[in-house]
Amino acid sequence: MRASLENLAELSKEKKATTAKYFAKLRKKSPKRLDVLMQDLHEDEFDKFDCLTCANCCKTTSPIFTNKDISRIAKHLKIKEQQFIFTYLQKDEDDFMVLKQAPCTFLDETDNTCIIYDVRPKACSEYPHTNRKKFIQLTHLTLKNTEVCPAAFNIIEALQKRLPL
Repeated sequence: MRASLENLAELSKEKKATTAKYFAKLRKKSPKRLDVLMQDLHEDEFDKFDCLTCANCCKTTSPIFTNKDISRIAKHLKIKEQQFIFTYLQKDEDDFMVLKQAPCTFLDETDNTCIIYDVRPKACSEYPHTNRKKFIQLTHLTLKNTEVCPAAFNIIEALQKRLPL
């Protein structure tokens, strides 16, 4: 069954332990063709999935804002970096800069578009990180993302079928 925003919570809860075990085995084997396979699965999924119909990541989580992100976005908004930080960001429990609130301040909830799309944080532009190099290092993050992003869930389900362990 393909995940959608409507059934994601139930499916991700049901599959979390199995997926965690799969990732543990995957980390031990670390297949050489994994990054290429993940790239293919990512592209296949995003040929079918339109993020604008969902935007759950923007509605429920915050990206990490790097110093470069802060500088770029503040410049775009024509405010000082310190003002941007004071207005929009806070440090999380891991000492990362994240948004003060969810949904994202920059999400236009009428059509799920991002009002700073061209200068959005790197973490947003790479989300759900399923096509990044050295994917094997991102399995813990990906497990969390399968609870937020239907596309990430579908990609990992496809991975388990294409690369059984």
